[in-house]
Amino acid sequence: MSTHGAADEGSAAAAAGVDRGGVAPAAPVAAVRIAAVTTEPLDPAWHEAAVADPRAGAVVSFQGVVRDHDHGRAVAALEYEGHPSAEAVLREVAEAVAADPAVYAVAVSHRVGPLAIGEVALVGAVSTAHRAAAFAACARLVDEAKARLPIWKRQVFADGTEEWVNCP
Repeated sequence: MSTHGAADEGSAAAAAGVDRGGVAPAAPVAAVRIAAVTTEPLDPAWHEAAVADPRAGAVVSFQGVVRDHDHGRAVAALEYEGHPSAEAVLREVAEAVAADPAVYAVAVSHRVGPLAIGEVALVGAVSTAHRAAAFAACARLVDEAKARLPIWKRQVFADGTEEWVNCP
């Protein structure tokens, strides 16, 4: 598992697509800037900054927030548990989205462990030249992450019962 703050490119300059000499690369390619599974709180602004690119006319981000209900039942507590392969799977998902020629950069993280109502469980951000492509890429990123990640959710309801979601 990665800890929050460990961007793949290693620095703010790299996250902005600028080399150490301060010169933008001639032909930057789409990059996965963050692909992390962590126990630390997620920072959506950090993800948005990580996908910043001078070519981008659109940055779209998504926050999956823990809600206080599920299927008409009050949720009192929630916990996510991830398989050891979860971060590698998340990286594969991010790389697939980054392979789209319209995408400049991708950042995505999922939190594991106990989360309180209102905390962010999943953040995804993408940058593209235009908004339609950014919305589509971000939706694809979130949908694929939710479909493929080996991360399970334990919900404890207000009545004391509990349920595991997405368990094999």
